[in-house]
Amino acid sequence: MGVAEEMKNLFGEKLRLNIYTTDSEEAGKYNLKSSTNVLFEGDLIPLETALDNEKMKVFLSGKLS
Repeated sequence: MGVAEEMKNLFGEKLRLNIYTTDSEEAGKYNLKSSTNVLFEGDLIPLETALDNEKMKVFLSGKLS
């Protein structure tokens, strides 16, 4: 959750952060294959990006600008 919280602090109101367990109702509509999954606007983000502060910052900067 460190990267997620860092991105929320960085982007503030531009980013809505929700954290769910894989057995939650919200996660049920996705075919999740692992315990760690990051989605942006319904699209799965590669973990290589999602777990790296700099890569996620670049990704979100392009989407939220």
